[in-house]
Amino acid sequence: MKHHTGSLEVITGSMFCGKTDELIRRLRRAKIARQKVQVFKPVIDNRYTVEKVTSHAGSEFDAQPIQYAREILERLEPDTTVVGIDEAQFFDDEIIVIAQTLADHDVRVIIAGLDTDFRGEPFGPMPALMAKAEVVDKLHAICMICGEPASRTQRLVDGQPARYDDPVVIIGAAELYEARCRKHHIVPRG
Repeated sequence: MKHHTGSLEVITGSMFCGKTDELIRRLRRAKIARQKVQVFKPVIDNRYTVEKVTSHAGSEFDAQPIQYAREILERLEPDTTVVGIDEAQFFDDEIIVIAQTLADHDVRVIIAGLDTDFRGEPFGPMPALMAKAEVVDKLHAICMICGEPASRTQRLVDGQPARYDDPVVIIGAAELYEARCRKHHIVPRG
């Protein structure tokens, strides 16, 4: 079934808030509606299964790992009506133009990604994608310190908060990261 108009939806928040679960839920609903779905993820995200988007809770959906955003257009099948993109923060800024181009051509684009890095700063193309989206859903996890809603991702190195000048991208899951609220998110400087 073809859409009459395209759209851009962004699912965002900290790690462990359910972004990929929500992406998979929307993709499954699109398949039930007999829409042609293609899903892409960055090749750098090899935490679980290479050719699937996989949530921390264990949900999975088939996906094509790609190095660069432009590969989405190269691999797009002509009858595709829904494009899912997971971990969009790891793509280059070209993802912004590609997402808009797809939406302008009547494709429903559903993107999931971290809105901020471990420092609490905007992450990659996500701020621009959120600004250009018709729908933005910011999900919250649970703070591992106090149990309040968490909107930040805390990186830990040997059990201690990572320093501000540490590398921005280090792929990991619960062994390196925790969800934290604003009060308990700590990023030592200098």
